[in-house]
Amino acid sequence: MGFPANGASADHPIKFLIYGRTGWIGGLLGTLCQAQAIPFQYASGRLEDRASLEKDIAEVKPTHVFNAAGVTGRPNVDWCESHKVETIRTNVVGTLTLADVCRQHGLLLLNYATGCIFEYDSGHPLGSGIGFKENDTPNFTGSFYSKTKAMVEDLLKNYDNVCTLRVRMPISSDLSNPRNFITKITRYEKVVDIPNSMTILDELLPISIEMAKRNLTGIWNFTNPGVVSHNEILEMYREYVDPNFTWKNFTLEEQAKVIVAPRSNNELDATKLKTEFPELLSIKDSLVKYVFQPNQKVKA
Repeated sequence: MGFPANGASADHPIKFLIYGRTGWIGGLLGTLCQAQAIPFQYASGRLEDRASLEKDIAEVKPTHVFNAAGVTGRPNVDWCESHKVETIRTNVVGTLTLADVCRQHGLLLLNYATGCIFEYDSGHPLGSGIGFKENDTPNFTGSFYSKTKAMVEDLLKNYDNVCTLRVRMPISSDLSNPRNFITKITRYEKVVDIPNSMTILDELLPISIEMAKRNLTGIWNFTNPGVVSHNEILEMYREYVDPNFTWKNFTLEEQAKVIVAPRSNNELDATKLKTEFPELLSIKDSLVKYVFQPNQKVKA
């Protein structure tokens, strides 16, 4: 269902306003807009400062707003456990303020959220292929980061101008980026080995731009269909990139001793996204096409 926004028209072509200039997804969005010759501008306002958001919209006059800003913590989400007020200020107050300002101006807000608000349970067992759907209630509150994200998602459901994209364990073809899930796990001393839904940014970020053009709203599981485990990814890394690569596994119980907050592990049902975009590849096929083949160093 689309939002009847002040969106693009023949006499008012699309123009994107992007929050998150210094972030990973925000930077990639700008690059994509340049490649597609889509007029865009990075915002200068702060999410929690309503007046600055009003100023951005007045100056840029966008047709759509993208929110790729927010705090995930450095070096990881454990940061949020000891910076709760800062996390609330940006991830909760800021996101809601932006959605509210956009609605007042008749603008669609495309919000990059997280799917790390679920964990495998008796109704969605590990390995069952039964994924959480868009209308399922989040059941993971192990980390403060995930708790705030679940709260915001629930509140944003009341805004008919918001498109919420549940991103999970994002991966890109840039294996030098420290935010890349593959880069992270290749640098860990030990990794757990659990199948998860994940988001291949090289394939899905262009789809998010198309979603904005179609004025799509509501909640979307923004992952490739299917799941892939840590070991399966590292095996592909060894096959395509570094034949000498080795790694060690440890259990969730062992992992819990070296992290502050538990991590989410789940499968999201990507049927809704696949129905809207039939060309969407499964997670393993997308990994090969968009990530490993472009980085191939080992002869097949």
